[in-house]
Amino acid sequence: MMGEWRLYGIFALMFFATWLTRGAFLLAGERVRLPAGMQRFLRFAPAAALGALIAPELVGGTGQPLDFLSPRLVAAAAVVLVVLRWRNPWVPFLAGMGVLLALQHLGG
Repeated sequence: MMGEWRLYGIFALMFFATWLTRGAFLLAGERVRLPAGMQRFLRFAPAAALGALIAPELVGGTGQPLDFLSPRLVAAAAVVLVVLRWRNPWVPFLAGMGVLLALQHLGG
């Protein structure tokens, strides 16, 4: 029974820690301004987070040599080429998914 209450306490502490750190910016609103350098730095946070999520999936992380003809890497290359040509966010998504699904279907 004691372990159960400890677990609930840990959940509550994690909830409040997350709520305070994320909610502080929302609660402060326009009263608090970040320095210009920090604002420039945070502009790249979404792209960095996306890259951190995608990169391990592309290279596999299994300790095996990198397969440059894997469907995921070929689809990622297709996305990069499409992004360089068109600025519409849906076109790279559709191209990447189309290439990935086609290669997976052809590969078995």
